[in-house]
Amino acid sequence: MRRRALGAVVAGIAALVCASGCERLSAGANPERPLWATRPIQAIRLTYRRPLSAPERLAGEEYERGRPAIDVARARVFVGSSDHGLYCVRAADGEPVWRFETLGAVQSEPLYDPREDVVYFGSNDGALYKVRASDGELLWRFMTNAEIGRRPALANGLLYVVNANDTVVAIEPATGKVRWSQHRTPALGMEIAGYAGPLVTADRVYVAFSDGHVASYDAREGTERWQSVDLAAEAEQVTGDLPRYLDADATPVLDQIAAGRVVYVASYAGGVHALDADGGTRVWVNDRATGVTETLLWQEPAHRPRDGVGPDVPARKVLIAASGTTGLWGLSPEDGHELWRRKLPEGGMSAPVAVAGALLLSTSRYGLFLVSPLGGGVIDGIDLSGGLAMTPVAHGERAFVMTNGGSLLGLQVVPPDVAGR
Repeated sequence: MRRRALGAVVAGIAALVCASGCERLSAGANPERPLWATRPIQAIRLTYRRPLSAPERLAGEEYERGRPAIDVARARVFVGSSDHGLYCVRAADGEPVWRFETLGAVQSEPLYDPREDVVYFGSNDGALYKVRASDGELLWRFMTNAEIGRRPALANGLLYVVNANDTVVAIEPATGKVRWSQHRTPALGMEIAGYAGPLVTADRVYVAFSDGHVASYDAREGTERWQSVDLAAEAEQVTGDLPRYLDADATPVLDQIAAGRVVYVASYAGGVHALDADGGTRVWVNDRATGVTETLLWQEPAHRPRDGVGPDVPARKVLIAASGTTGLWGLSPEDGHELWRRKLPEGGMSAPVAVAGALLLSTSRYGLFLVSPLGGGVIDGIDLSGGLAMTPVAHGERAFVMTNGGSLLGLQVVPPDVAGR
């Protein structure tokens, strides 16, 4: 967006900022016009800002990636920082409870296990950690030799983790010992920063790799359950040229549609695919949704209208795909056709998060946006300066995210009266 257009938007909302007492707000925009110039309903409300990262430990550009995790029962939030630490803070006010030091930046999403009251998380130092949630005491450390940025998965009595070197490891949670592992040689050539995490079911582990392949493994033994699917080859058939970027960086998503059980995966160059969950055959592909690095299956059960007027609202679901190059997509889970597409600000976006019947996501230049999952309309937006690269986490109407400057934000997201208004 042009500087002149952004300045006009900021000036237009200055009176609103002064009246509300909130921190500075500014507009995010697509290349043509501002996404929002005013905040008609103020669905996103800042409840606190807590400086967290240690400034003396930060080096280079200021970025905080990953995603926090919430312990709902004890009202705690676990969040990593580029200052090499994992923090446990009180959800009510962001006050730190403890900090655990690693040898690298913690730019991952922790996994909190309420049964043991422990936290599993990865670090850029290549290690996976298990710490006690009450006091941050180290229980074990497992070295994988490549950064860990994706959330581990706990299922079938095992802990599954994928690192940035295309290695999948199944670990015994109690001891930190390896049960099985699989590795693919990373693709030669250009790769996008980031990689996919594991999708784990009762009997399978699905993983997408940087060479564009998608594999399915036996959850307990690690043996291959189907011949790996080459999404890059499919993209080459469509375009006639070998893709510059082969990556499949979005964590697979499982769904049940009329055609049966499917797994949604995304090729950076080849679009979004639905694969048969049992055999890996392609069910459908949307090859226009390129550059996708995050997906989310948004679902809403059948319900009565909030105001009680009118017929019942049927159950609905939309496959949300986030791309830094082509925007935010709403796709039909049944056949992949485009339901809507929203161009978002340049500079990239986080994974979308379902909250209060809407989607919350961070943008690196223009703050947070609340978007309708049904039409892609922007409901609200708030820019707290400094930019955000971290994916928010939400529960109920509460959300948490760390700014690139290292401050934890506590947010309240009020359900909009009309989605997409």
